[in-house]
Amino acid sequence: MDTSRYADLFLTESQEHLSAINHALLELERAPDSAEPVNALFRAVHTMKGMSATMGYVQVAELAHELETLLDTLRTGAREVSAEIIDALFTSADALEVAVGLSVAGREGEIDVASPLARLRAVQGTAAAQASGVGGQGSAPNRRTSTAFVVPDASEWAAAVPPGAGLLVRVAIATDAPLRGVRAFMVVQALRAIGTVEAMVPPLDEMKEEKFGADFALRVVTEQTPAQVKQLVAGLGDVSGVEVSQGSGAGGQGSGAGAQGSGVGGQGSAAAPNGNGNGASGNGDAARTNRNVRIDLRRLDNLMNLIGELVITRGRLTQLSATLGDGALDETVTQASRLISDLQDEIMTSRMVPVWQVFDRFPRLVRDSARTLGKNIDFTIEGKEIELDRSLLDEIGDPVVHLLRTAIDHGIETPEERKRLGKPAEGRLRLEAMRDRSAIVIRVSDDGKGIDRDRVLQKARDAGLVEAGRSELSDDELIRLISRPGFSTAERVTDISGRGVGIDAVQTRVRALGGLVEIRSVPLQGTTVTVRLPLTLAIVRALLARVDGELYALPMTHVNETVELKSAQLRQVKGREVLVLRDDVLPLLRMRELLGLAATDRKAQQVIVIEMGERRAGLIVDELAGQQEIVVKQFDGVRGGLALFSGATILGDGAPALIVDVSSLL
Repeated sequence: MDTSRYADLFLTESQEHLSAINHALLELERAPDSAEPVNALFRAVHTMKGMSATMGYVQVAELAHELETLLDTLRTGAREVSAEIIDALFTSADALEVAVGLSVAGREGEIDVASPLARLRAVQGTAAAQASGVGGQGSAPNRRTSTAFVVPDASEWAAAVPPGAGLLVRVAIATDAPLRGVRAFMVVQALRAIGTVEAMVPPLDEMKEEKFGADFALRVVTEQTPAQVKQLVAGLGDVSGVEVSQGSGAGGQGSGAGAQGSGVGGQGSAAAPNGNGNGASGNGDAARTNRNVRIDLRRLDNLMNLIGELVITRGRLTQLSATLGDGALDETVTQASRLISDLQDEIMTSRMVPVWQVFDRFPRLVRDSARTLGKNIDFTIEGKEIELDRSLLDEIGDPVVHLLRTAIDHGIETPEERKRLGKPAEGRLRLEAMRDRSAIVIRVSDDGKGIDRDRVLQKARDAGLVEAGRSELSDDELIRLISRPGFSTAERVTDISGRGVGIDAVQTRVRALGGLVEIRSVPLQGTTVTVRLPLTLAIVRALLARVDGELYALPMTHVNETVELKSAQLRQVKGREVLVLRDDVLPLLRMRELLGLAATDRKAQQVIVIEMGERRAGLIVDELAGQQEIVVKQFDGVRGGLALFSGATILGDGAPALIVDVSSLL
């Protein structure tokens, strides 16, 4: 079987291990005397070595092996953690990530691991001894390491014993490993590379379909010794137990496991995949069954599209039922509607993922950027467990990167500047996520120097963006200016920022996602940038409003209330029409005016109070047409004259309606 079919799985799991490696490195840098970061690094690198060797990605395996060798010296106390070692580990982790990407893309000829290998060997002071490297295809897992592999104690294995001569190999896969069938296949492929696999229990087809507990057995004819075979299999990803013995049975004396200090002693075959000491019965297999699966996001997208069509059909059925007035039909439609809602909730929930899947890469970004600029930064993340629709999460990563880089470069001062201002030498940078009703709020805040309003104003005067005589800027004007494409107050361009694309890129991306960006800055105290996003873009509840006979939809997440317009509530403030609503004075917008339509003389008009974050306004429409759950269809490409709208939908009666982009109004 071609291992390339598992390339996507390898990439996904490698990215998880690389994320764990970066986090452990950051922790090791903060606490070089702690053993846990070193152990975490060793586990992740060891797993990647086994995975890549099984896939045939030799250069990835070679680099991972050299990393593992250095980490083992730290684990055993043969070397102490130093700044030189930390830098070498960070550099090698970056090289490992590049090598993984190129290997999966089939561009292994472009991989160059010579430099990181040389640096690792130089740090160890064993360049000559390590120069042989991983010789070629399949050799990486056979290279000796100092890893002590211990088979757990238990009375028996669950898998049967394949009869016949050769080596009997029993293997246990970690109980929490995803896609155990793939792991089993990787073991089979590794053994085929060194000999002939003549029998296996259960059969390979059943293993591929994961019709086994967590362990299996194979009979292998090979020139390798039991100890060599054991070392090979033990080095593969997510293998939690292995035993190798001579002959046709598992009960022979002097098995590979017993001879290697496995803790089995003279029992030979007494090894099991778990450490519960009670063997592995059928019930144990059931208990070990992994209840998680990986699924391609495109499948969830397709399911979401189908749910969207069901929601539209439900709306049509509801209207048809109301028209016909049939009791039996009403009851059936109500039941179908409830089932569709439950199905919709389940599909939408399955698309929600915690934001840490994106946020976890930011500590490394902050660390590297701060070092480049010579700044000390204490970076904290809060709310990593908050969940967001996967499609939105993928889109929000780049805007957050822009905000973090801007805070590091423009906001937080150098240690010398901070001491001169009476601040701690170490700046504080905070990234947090939280739920706010049916929206998610992502906030980036720093305790730096804040936005220099005078400098922004001067730059704006020089560019002709404000009148020459202006002496101050409002908050809204400040945001509009620093959000303009190419606008920057930086005196120099760095690799991190200064080209005037940061806040502009954030605004553009967030607006496209139906969100809003708010900026609050206090001179010498810091800046806070708040991004508000809907939890999902697919299906939302909307308020329908009619203007000049046409229907428009406004997401209920941005509707505070509706009131009937009365002339006594209207005022003029600084030449602008406002609405006095109880104790609030709200800016007033007329939908007809926004659409370029003539004013109406109808007396009964409605005001929809729209809000987004701290911003509110009143929107005047001709009449309200109720609420409805709608399927959002976003526009493709440039919207042109449709800038007022974020998308369109099909209503229950089959009529189209444009969805108002509330963020553009506020």
